[in-house]
Amino acid sequence: MKRYAKYVLIVLLMGTVVFTFPFVPTVYSLSDAYKNNVYSTGTLKPTDSVLKVKVGNPAPDFTLKAVSGDTVSLKQYLGKKNVVISFVPAAWTPVCSDQWPGYNIVKDMFDQYDAVLLGITVDNIPTLFSWTNQMGNLWFPVLSDFWPHGGVAEKYGVLRSDGTSERALFIIDKKGIIRYIDVHDINKRPQFENIIRELEKLK
Repeated sequence: MKRYAKYVLIVLLMGTVVFTFPFVPTVYSLSDAYKNNVYSTGTLKPTDSVLKVKVGNPAPDFTLKAVSGDTVSLKQYLGKKNVVISFVPAAWTPVCSDQWPGYNIVKDMFDQYDAVLLGITVDNIPTLFSWTNQMGNLWFPVLSDFWPHGGVAEKYGVLRSDGTSERALFIIDKKGIIRYIDVHDINKRPQFENIIRELEKLK
């Protein structure tokens, strides 16, 4: 219980919303600096992609450019880190714009489970730079799957028919094997406690 208490306190101080089950924070935070600039998508269609991978498969490798200017490959974490990949549909949209800042609040939880988070969208680098700059300093790499458009999302089977990606999470262990997949309701934020439960299994 003690290990979660500080996260609840931090979140409450930031004025964000917290639910715990059991003692695991579900957090999100929408920056006041940009919330009036977020485009309302309305209710989006249910899943309209077809997964190309399943739990137990080797995760398809990829190399993408990060907003930081670095180039990030999945294989660079082999034998070193568990990897959580967070695909979100598009920059400057409502749910996406508070999902990632929430992960900022709980960075220590990822460290505890020896995991790195990779955020991926199909947007180009200038768009992602502007968007994530308004979130503050995200601790994890934000990667552009812009060209070939949605190539990585397509490899995993989460590229939607409109050219955006599903809201999806993949947890990959240090051996490069997919251990968890959540192609989430695109209109809703994934619950953080589900990530924690799955990372606990990798210890």
